[in-house]
Amino acid sequence: MKKPVKWPTKWLMSWLRQRISWPFVILILWVLLAIAGPMLSLHPNKIALPNILIGPNPEAWLGYDDLGRPVWDRLVVGARISLLVSVSVTFISCLIGTIVGTLSAWFSGILDHIIVRIMDIFLAFPGILLAIAMAGMLGPGTGNIVIALVMVGWVGFARLARAQTLTLKHRDHVRAALALGCGLPRIIWRHLLPLLAAPLIVEATFGIANVVIAEAGLSFLGLGIQPPMASWGSIIRDGTRYMLVAPHLVLAPGFALMLVVLSINTLGDRLRDWMDVRSRIPQAGSGERIG
Repeated sequence: MKKPVKWPTKWLMSWLRQRISWPFVILILWVLLAIAGPMLSLHPNKIALPNILIGPNPEAWLGYDDLGRPVWDRLVVGARISLLVSVSVTFISCLIGTIVGTLSAWFSGILDHIIVRIMDIFLAFPGILLAIAMAGMLGPGTGNIVIALVMVGWVGFARLARAQTLTLKHRDHVRAALALGCGLPRIIWRHLLPLLAAPLIVEATFGIANVVIAEAGLSFLGLGIQPPMASWGSIIRDGTRYMLVAPHLVLAPGFALMLVVLSINTLGDRLRDWMDVRSRIPQAGSGERIG
């Protein structure tokens, strides 16, 4: 007798069977390269002057940069930095934003008014400009990039969590939990967060793509990852000086950045459609049978 498959596992397997495609494959490669990078025989900072600006060849798939360092090795290291920063920023932003937005909507009153005004101030400026300002004040470095991007990124999660909680707190099951004397932590954990999870996961997916671009942009401006560490943004910045004679220095990291961001956004769109139950309900008059 087969053991019943638990719902999360069954849902994940069903989603993978129906949605696996090139974005998923690209993201898996990105993650695998980032994780396996330290275990590979890479030399991202090895300078070889005879190899300066040499294009792609059998020894170096993507050629060498202006110091004779292999571009492929530096791309793999940059993938690790990009993944580390994007996942860290998105997780911390989601955690802070969910807590702030949920508590703001639950208690309402003066607390909600203050938090909404703070969010309005952050939303009054483009996110990338705020990130540049924060990074400029904190200084370059991986930790400072994470702090700067978290200070900008929590707002989107807080708005989403607040909007959802304003509706969910009036649901019958939440009112019943209150009537039974359940505490606020239990209500949030057992009755609100399960319903907040789907939109927050979708928001986090797009948030990862935004952080990948933001990290590359800050590194391109010299406010992010500093030499000799490799970042996709800094690799592009260093390669712009040799664009005419060695275009591979810009095309390789630029193409990698484009593929990763495009894959994340495409996967996020599909994930949003899959989690939207209403999109799978046959409309009246469509001729489809229910059940």
